[in-house]
Amino acid sequence: MLLEAILYALSGFFMKFSDDALDMENNTLLGVIGGIICVAGIGYLSVNFTDAATIFLAILMGTLFSGKVDKLGHMVTLIIFLAILAVFGIPEIGLIALVICTIAAWLDEVGNDRESLKGVKIVETFFNYRCTMKITVLVLSILGGLQMIYPQSMGMNSQLLGMNLFQPVTFIYFILFDLAYEMAGLKFNRIYDGIKSIYRVMS
Repeated sequence: MLLEAILYALSGFFMKFSDDALDMENNTLLGVIGGIICVAGIGYLSVNFTDAATIFLAILMGTLFSGKVDKLGHMVTLIIFLAILAVFGIPEIGLIALVICTIAAWLDEVGNDRESLKGVKIVETFFNYRCTMKITVLVLSILGGLQMIYPQSMGMNSQLLGMNLFQPVTFIYFILFDLAYEMAGLKFNRIYDGIKSIYRVMS
């Protein structure tokens, strides 16, 4: 459990750091380095845990469908992630859960960029903090908890729907991922300036 929590947090932090290095500073080298660290974390999680595989594949597809994979650094890390999954494989995941999470991730990406929503404070905040995905993971985690309490009835229903529900702790892991993601965004300028200072001293 501790390793999962750490990897979710590290993955979230370096995902955001990589994005900002590429999008804000156009620094492909740092973006790729941050992306590789992120991919190492989500790759390990996706190979070993069904819930993580569902979540991160959904984020990947939601990002792709919204047209956000548009820089060399994004493409490099995407290829590495897919290579990890191709080599090591992933656990069996529920197709419907993957589709639902993918739609949620796509809505968050599209909603965050939609200019027409920028003036509506509640809606803008909702998409800015990717709340569609949070709510989706929460619902699947609650249903997964109910399945643990009522295995016969809930288990039968989820199997009929072709849906693998999440472990309740998965929501906590995802919140750690998201908090680390937001922290990286808040501290990015300070971290980036620190890295540049170290580089100038060493060069």
